[in-house]
Amino acid sequence: MRLKDLREDHDMTQKFIAEYLHIKQNTYSQYENGQRQIPVEALVLLAKLYNTSLDYILELTDVKEPYPRKNKKSDTL
Repeated sequence: MRLKDLREDHDMTQKFIAEYLHIKQNTYSQYENGQRQIPVEALVLLAKLYNTSLDYILELTDVKEPYPRKNKKSDTL
């Protein structure tokens, strides 16, 4: 995962990200180091914070730009 690279690219500290996610700093450190799995909800928050996609965070793509937002209007025929 690109958690550490994204955090450093945005000049943020582990403490700041941990506070943003409402977790302890050492828990976030374990996410970055792969010692603990990060919950999907936290990944979504980080993708929004960094303005990128989950695919980029998870190294499934090298494209940093997020996908276009889904239109929130209901799909009615």
